[in-house]
Amino acid sequence: MNIAITFRHMVATEAVKQYAHDKIAKLQRFLRQAMAAQVTLSVEGLEHIADVKISSGSQQFHATVRSQDMYASIDKVIDKLDRQIEADKTANMAKKRGAPSAGEFATEVSEAAEGRARD
Repeated sequence: MNIAITFRHMVATEAVKQYAHDKIAKLQRFLRQAMAAQVTLSVEGLEHIADVKISSGSQQFHATVRSQDMYASIDKVIDKLDRQIEADKTANMAKKRGAPSAGEFATEVSEAAEGRARD
């Protein structure tokens, strides 16, 4: 696991760095392969911005959050990435089980509706 944290336009405190590192590291448990993360923490005016890019094998995840507090930005960006990883995992499981994709499902539904209309 490789986590690189970059600070822009703010003082790099060890507390914020450790907080971000710990939160990002917890996402590794949801991924099958080793994770590489690029975290950019910055301040623009009164907004604190957390931008995270994660690579794990062929999977890529990215999220950005702006808020009034850096810790809140980090928490919200982790929530977004968690949802992205969960959605990707669910889609992969459905694909393995032979479930139709969203486009195929819509086609099946419309064909079934046409069949009922003809009857």
